Parts: sequence; C-alpha cells; structure tokens
Amino acid sequence: MENFIVSARKYRPATFDTVVGQQSITTTLKNAIRNNTLAQAFLFCGPRGVGKTTCARIMAKTINCLHPTENMEACNECESCKAFNNNASFNIYELDAASNNSVDDIRNLVEQVRIPPQIGQYKVYIIDEVHMLSTAAFNAFLKTLEEPPAYAKFILATTEKHKIIPTILSRCQIFDFKRITIDDIEKHLAYVASQEGIQAEPEALNIIAQKADGALRDALSIFDQMVSFSGKNITYKSVIENLNVLDYDYYFRIVDDLLQGQTSDILLVLNDIINKGFEPQHFITGLGNHLRSLLVSKDAATTQLLEVSQQLRQRYIDQSARCPLPFLIRAIDINDRCDIDYRNSSNKRLHLEVNLLKMMNAEFGIRNPNPNTPTANPTLGGGNPPQKTENGERKTENGERKTENGERRTENEATVPRQRTRGGTSTISITQSLEQAVKEDAVEPTWDSPFTQEQLESSWNEFVNKHKKISPNFAAGLGKYKPQLKAANEIHFQVDNKLFESDTEGMSALKSHLKNTLHNNIYTLIPEIAEKPAEIEAYTDKEKFEKLAEAHPELRKLQAALKLEGDL
Repeated sequence: MENFIVSARKYRPATFDTVVGQQSITTTLKNAIRNNTLAQAFLFCGPRGVGKTTCARIMAKTINCLHPTENMEACNECESCKAFNNNASFNIYELDAASNNSVDDIRNLVEQVRIPPQIGQYKVYIIDEVHMLSTAAFNAFLKTLEEPPAYAKFILATTEKHKIIPTILSRCQIFDFKRITIDDIEKHLAYVASQEGIQAEPEALNIIAQKADGALRDALSIFDQMVSFSGKNITYKSVIENLNVLDYDYYFRIVDDLLQGQTSDILLVLNDIINKGFEPQHFITGLGNHLRSLLVSKDAATTQLLEVSQQLRQRYIDQSARCPLPFLIRAIDINDRCDIDYRNSSNKRLHLEVNLLKMMNAEFGIRNPNPNTPTANPTLGGGNPPQKTENGERKTENGERKTENGERRTENEATVPRQRTRGGTSTISITQSLEQAVKEDAVEPTWDSPFTQEQLESSWNEFVNKHKKISPNFAAGLGKYKPQLKAANEIHFQVDNKLFESDTEGMSALKSHLKNTLHNNIYTLIPEIAEKPAEIEAYTDKEKFEKLAEAHPELRKLQAALKLEGDL
C-alpha cells in the first residue's frame, strides 16, 4: 500500500512562481538575487500557513543553485538542487526555535557558521519560530547576526514579530506576509482537485477557503479531510455537514422573513438552527456577515468586496435590492449590540429572539413610522399619500416637497435635482441614503393614545415621587400644584418661578415619563407662573438671600460693608 502524503506537503510550492498570494514578496526576493543585493539577515513574519518557511527554503535553494534560470528560479538539475531535493544539503541548516531555544543551541549554531559551504555560494540558516528564543539566546546570537561571514545568510521566521527584541529587528530585512485571500485559496484548491481527479463544487471550495481563515496549509488539511469524508465528489452539502458550518440559506430565509414580518417563521428557523447543534452566538456572527454582504451589494462599486462564488454573489444582489438601506443599517446595529450583550444575558435564546424581532420592527418602522396611520403604498415606504400644494408641488409627511418634474426640496432649502440613471429611474448614492437614514432615525414615531385627567395626575405624581432623590427642588415645585388637561392635548401646570423652564434636564425627563406612561407624545406642556402664591418658596440664590434678609436685617449691613453684589 502506497504511503499517503498530505496535500500540504505534496503540493508545497517549490519555486517562487508557485507561491500562492505573496507575489510582492517573491518578486522582491527574485530581484535581490538577480541584482546580487541580498541582505545578511531576513525576517519573515505573518500568520500561520501563509508561506514563510516555504519562501525561506525556496530562497535558500535558489541562491545556491549553480545554474539559475533567467527568471531567477532554481534549475533542479545541478548538484546543489538535487542535494536539496533529497534533503541531503549541507548548506542549509534549519533550527526550530520552539524546541531549541537555549543559549547552548545558539552557541552550536554559531560554531557551525565558521564552516564555509561545501557546494554552492552560501550557507543558509533558517530559524523557525524565532520569537521563542530566550533573551540570553538572542544576546548570544546578536554578534554573529551583526557581522556574519560573507557566505552566511540568516532567514528568521515568526508569527509574533512583537516578541522579538529591537536589536534583532534592526539587523534584519523585514518582510510581512499577508493572509491569503479566499479567492486565491479557492483557485489553488481547484488546481489540487484537478490534479487528484476530484470533482469539487465551487461553493464547497469557497466554504473551505473561508474556514481556513487566510491559511493555505489549513485549507489543504480541510480539503484532505473532505476527500476522506466524500471521496472523489466534494459537494457543498457534504462540506457544511462535515465542518458543521451553518448553511447560508438560513440567513437568506431569516432576512426574507424579517422583510415580510413573519414572526412565527423567524422563531421556527431559529429553533431549527439551535436543534441542529449550532451555537446561537455563531449564528449572530454569521448573520452580521450576511447583513454586511447585503449592504455592500447595494452598490456595484462595492460588490467586489464579496468573497463568494458568482452564483452566491447574484443571490446577495437580488436580496439586497429588496432591502431598504435604513433597514440594513439598523439591523446591523441591532445585531452588533446583540453580539456584545450575548455573554452577559442569562436567557441567551430569548435575548437572540428579542433582537431578531427588533430587526423586524425596524423594517416596519421604516415602512410605516406612525403605527396608527394606515400604509398607503407598502412598496414606497408607507405613510399618508403626498398632498399637493397650490403651486403643484407634492408635500410629504416629513416636510419635504417634491415638484412635478421629479425634483425635491425641503421647507427651507432650494430645489435639489435628483440623480438619474440612463433609463431615467431616480436614484441616490449610498452616502446620501445613509444621511437620510440617520435623519429618519432621529424622527420619533407618533404616539397619540387618549388619556384622562385622572391618568395625567397619576402619572404626574409618580414622576414627582421618583424624582425627589434626583432633583428635590424640581420635584417639590411640580408637586405643589396639580396639572390641568385642556383641549388640544394641552397640559397646563403652575410653577412658582421661571426656574423650571430653564431646567432642560428635568423637563426632558418629565416629558419622557409622560410619553411612556400615557403612550402619548403629541401633548404640549405649558407652564404658568402662579398668581399671588400664599408663600413663595425660594429656589434661586437671590430668593434665598431675600428671605434670609427679611428674618435677619443685619445681613444687608454686612452686604453693604463687604460691597457684595445684590444677588450674592
């Protein structure tokens, strides 16, 4: 039985041109070899599985090749290349700093540096996971790294550059390897599948690439796992089943149900997801990514940010066209807050269900901001139909005027022509829509439930009792007189002085309390100065001084002697 070689080793790049996703680094290294401007030490840093050690080995092989190609690649025919391919090269020395991190290990390396190469021009030392070296080992390595022999080259690789001492960093030429894109990983997996005679659906390879999180080695390991599970035919269904990945169809269904207001369907889909063993927070993260994909699908210029297959890209574009932009913005915000508060929630499932219903209500708040006003045209966002003014303009509920030729202007603004596409359809940019969404979000929905004088007094007294600890003077002033409900939702109440009108924080709290308890926010608060009160209670510093001066006349003499101002 033939020994199995994992794909990560079998298809490990052997030349600079076959390195995946690091073209800028490989081009720089090839130019340095061509121009004979090689540094004495290199530091390759970046995430796992992106090609750091692979590039180090390719570079070591290439600079020792006796007959390099015009493209600065190893010839694989000379004695040095054959020795490297057979793992028998004495010019290349690899050290794993994770398990060889002591001073003695570095001293042994320094001793070997003194021996010149037997074949080839350079002796190359590759130190992997160099950040694991102890401080003493780093210090023992410094002198050799700073002034090595001309034939010695050092290539250091690490995933944690910040752990390397600055004196080492300053002596190295640093190359930062980036995460490999999903598109590059997907193409490489397709190449491996074709070489192995395996049929793989593009959606399946895309899921594997996403799961790898930018590491090609991880992607190839997952690919081998899927071959063991599915055989020669890798499908999307088999991948999500084996990797326990939540099917994107669930997210499309959830968003459709949110748009249609299907409360029961939303809860049933969520229940199905949880019954299949998926962690709710994993669903929250996936839903956030799905909403973000819908948002970038709103504009053709940003659609390229979607790292999905062409078929799935079209599904995002189609669903995005049905999602109002303000709904997507609010849904993303609700989902983000749900993710933040999830861990602190005692009833996590209920927490998630409530936030999904908030998203649904956000959509219907956009379509019909006044719950008591019937929707005139659901496709246009609801509300009362536009009213025509005398000059032929149409006036909407938010005070915006639309002329008959498709222009729009507000009450205090000049007419702004709308942008038009080739087909003549009115459209606005995402930036304008974002600004409009923020303005709409600032408009409070109308609550107009009727209430009686008794309900008003009960709510008023409840506020006074609750507010005594926060602002005793403000609460005491409100509690002295009863409010009076009059026509046109006017609430008249008496105060001793105008201090209450200037207390914006207290008045705001009062209005909020009345709105929430009476379910009405179209009332008007009208304060009135009490006529000839039996006893005016002192509130300001001046009033307090006058009352004290009446009881103690010597205070006025003290005021005159000290030349104090009249109100202190």
